[in-house]
Amino acid sequence: MGWGLAAFVFAIVMVTFNNSGMVIRAGFFAKLLAVIVGSLVGWGGAMIGDAICRFARPTMFFTTGGFFSLVFNKLFWIAGPQLIGLGIGVALGVSQVLSRM
Repeated sequence: MGWGLAAFVFAIVMVTFNNSGMVIRAGFFAKLLAVIVGSLVGWGGAMIGDAICRFARPTMFFTTGGFFSLVFNKLFWIAGPQLIGLGIGVALGVSQVLSRM
């Protein structure tokens, strides 16, 4: 539920604050469809990232960088693959819809 909401917000931000010609040319309903498709594909990307995270997450961290390196590694494995999948999915969904219009 949280990743779906994050994908929806990111899709709205991507359509609203994008100054490319593809977005400026599109009408309201094309942008609405782009937000819907971008949200769905972004949610799917976050779920794929979550599956990758669950499969590849290390059980132990060995670091020579000290405390902040350990914190970065922990934070990355908590939400990193999901955020990467969400960003790629939203961008792919929005661009596919708006490129067809």
